[in-house]
Amino acid sequence: MAERGEEISVITLGGKGLSLSSSSVYAVATGVAQVRLDSSALERLASSSSSSSNSRPPFVNYQINLPKTLTLSRAFLTVILSKLLSGSPNIRTVLPVRISEALNSKPQTLEFVPLDVTQEELFVLEKSSALLLGLSAIVDHEATALSAIADAVAAISCEASRADVAAFSSVDSGDGFSAKEEVGVASDMKVLLNGSKLVGKVECESVSKISKVHGSFREMVKFLHSKTRAELNSRSKLANAEGLTVRTVLSPLYDLGVCSLRRAKLNLDSISTDDLRSSVAGLFEGKCPTRESLRNGVKLVSELGLEEEYEKFVYELNVLLGMVWKIVAWEATTGFIALEGVEWSEKSEKGVEANGGGNVKVERKSEKKKKVVLGKGTSVIVQLIKDRLQGKGGGGSEGTGLLERWVEDISLFLDPKDREFDGLLQKVKDIVESNESRRLPKLPKGTRDFAKEQMTIRKRAFSIIEEVFERHGATALDTPAFELRETLMGKYGEDSKLIYDLADQGGELCSLRYDLTVPFARFVAMNGLTSFKRYQIAKVYRRDNPSKGRYREFYQCDFDIAGQYEKMGPDFEIVKILTELLNELNIGDYEIKLNHRKLLDGMLDICGVPPEKFRTICSSIDKLDKQSFEQIKKEMVEEKGLTIETADKIGTFVKERGSPLELLSKLKQEGSKFLGHDGSIDALNDLDILFKALEKSKCIGKVVFDLSLARGLDYYTGVIFEAAFKGGTQVGSIAAGGRYDNLIGMFGTKQVPAVGVSLGIERVFAIMEQLQKDQNQTTRATKTEVLVSILGDDLTQAAELVSELWDAGLKAEYLVNKRVMKHIDRAKDSRIPWMVIVGEQEKNEGIVKLKDIEANKEEKIPRSRVVEELKSRLNR
Repeated sequence: MAERGEEISVITLGGKGLSLSSSSVYAVATGVAQVRLDSSALERLASSSSSSSNSRPPFVNYQINLPKTLTLSRAFLTVILSKLLSGSPNIRTVLPVRISEALNSKPQTLEFVPLDVTQEELFVLEKSSALLLGLSAIVDHEATALSAIADAVAAISCEASRADVAAFSSVDSGDGFSAKEEVGVASDMKVLLNGSKLVGKVECESVSKISKVHGSFREMVKFLHSKTRAELNSRSKLANAEGLTVRTVLSPLYDLGVCSLRRAKLNLDSISTDDLRSSVAGLFEGKCPTRESLRNGVKLVSELGLEEEYEKFVYELNVLLGMVWKIVAWEATTGFIALEGVEWSEKSEKGVEANGGGNVKVERKSEKKKKVVLGKGTSVIVQLIKDRLQGKGGGGSEGTGLLERWVEDISLFLDPKDREFDGLLQKVKDIVESNESRRLPKLPKGTRDFAKEQMTIRKRAFSIIEEVFERHGATALDTPAFELRETLMGKYGEDSKLIYDLADQGGELCSLRYDLTVPFARFVAMNGLTSFKRYQIAKVYRRDNPSKGRYREFYQCDFDIAGQYEKMGPDFEIVKILTELLNELNIGDYEIKLNHRKLLDGMLDICGVPPEKFRTICSSIDKLDKQSFEQIKKEMVEEKGLTIETADKIGTFVKERGSPLELLSKLKQEGSKFLGHDGSIDALNDLDILFKALEKSKCIGKVVFDLSLARGLDYYTGVIFEAAFKGGTQVGSIAAGGRYDNLIGMFGTKQVPAVGVSLGIERVFAIMEQLQKDQNQTTRATKTEVLVSILGDDLTQAAELVSELWDAGLKAEYLVNKRVMKHIDRAKDSRIPWMVIVGEQEKNEGIVKLKDIEANKEEKIPRSRVVEELKSRLNR
């Protein structure tokens, strides 16, 4: 079937392998395309109708009732034609031919005299829901076009309002949490705005929500498109009205309209001259649909859907769609005028001055000094609009008359029925599909890059962490990023499926390290160590399906103590270290949930869980911080084979949570079921020693004794704990650890007991970054103390002076440029406290200017004393 295009004006229906699209229905409905009946389809109908019955089929005299508007009538008849040509028996060629002739005659109105039709033809005419499908096709075509145009218009608004567009870069965080279409919209926006110098300053909610709102609309439109095409080409004569797909577009359409309306108002506020802004605002208030009219439209459409008035439902939805199109057109108009207001002022200068606005010329000159650099995509769209206005003779009027013509012409340009609209739509598609930004490399999901500001926070955090670790006598260790697969397997319980396997290299099967604990145990065993206190900060890898806050590559900060020590001594020190880390990182309130693996196993034994299911049930219990007990109970019973009674018994235990010493006292009271279990008694005694030591160290207030803490890793044998942040940033667990007395023995002949903690530094970073953002703090990415500013183009002068500073141990950068403000802007942007300025005059006089950026003061000093003076001021 021929697709609609600039030179294609014929739509072929009925041919083998051809299908009817919404675009084709729309083209015929709006009169820009004719229909042609495939000759083989007509032959098939003739053959079918003649062989289906030896006798003449009974006829019914029937009047085809057409919709009131010509566009809907043509859409209705196009769908009827497609259904008639599907090849059913008793469909004659005469009816399709007659309908196609009526469509191709391009009448101002369509009318049919009563016809004699067969029962099969009558069924198609009355029961195929052709009007509903025709309406749906129109909605589909216009909504699909709107999805693309709305993105381009929103990009213009971003520039007109000087909006901060950082949200487009943060949508696809690589963690797999972002919706596909949201990521697609964000990518397209970056393509449209690539190279723009106007964005990045003003925070606007209606801009930051573009990816989500437009992405939801795009998702629903794609769903509507696929379903509508399937329904148009269904062999069934009876359309599925009850499963009306267009209803899914209603809510996203409303959100799109509201968001566009807000940006249009922002654009209005961004128009630079008062007279121009006032004139546009007057037209906007009189002609642009309001949020109230949108709300009323949604209410009407919703009511029709509930009443199952399907044809009226789709008709009114199309009306609402037209309303949103008008809003988007107004957004384009206000954005264009905000960007091109100076040019409008030039053309309308006489009209404004006649009304007393004599300042237009002055403002124009002032604005002309500023070079406006649009994005590579938006500049093309803006130029298309300018070409359209010039082609319409937009320069022939003055003042408000010109403005009204601009508003009308831009509105028509963004009307899908306009003859130039297809060219605009194709240009937008070409931009987002072929722009060089689309071909930029993309990060794998679950990974991230860290810019200079983030790296500054990370380096500061790592410095604090290393200082705490070294305070406790630990030495640093590094191990390979990958291990032999046999080293890692069997150590992580059900999570072993998340180990990243590598391809076979030379007969060795290797995997990326899952954590730092197993490599540490392998190192201790390999080297025959019997005691070792070490820390390691390195990346680990998980073959995970990334979700919010989870990554495939991330840092862990581990501290472990291996060897024979006083009972519970290392356990106490590890928990103490964790509290020091979290306190000194200054992230806010937190708690450390603590339990004992032997107590957990005793609980499962008491409840009647078979020993072979201990580990898998622990994995279920470990999810209680994310799921309700009812969900966990269902998993334990239905998937893992526990009885309901056993699961309920577990439920009574895992709800126990409270102050360590108080809950411990309760569990040791006479009658406690734990006292009849040897393993549980050992655990309670261990915890008694630990809690008293933590109390003496004044950190027990951060610890919560929690019997629901399970930690699913197989290698834990004693105390287990997990730290959770209690602030506003939802990041889950931020640290965890425990005792693992048997792990090292798996790799050697000696059992070396050990205990350790791992800090989830990525989540800590997320908290620190959010805190900095909430407090409006900025991070200085460099430690540069001095900017050597050479006013001119003499690199050798810069090389000589800056080298003296470097040799003296000062942190310095240099800039060679003739413009003084370039140097000052560089110093301020990088927050460099001192400048050494050397121009031609300073060079001739043998001096330099030493400028204090914060105090905005400068003084002249001899060139020979630069290093000495700077060291004095920097207390070096």
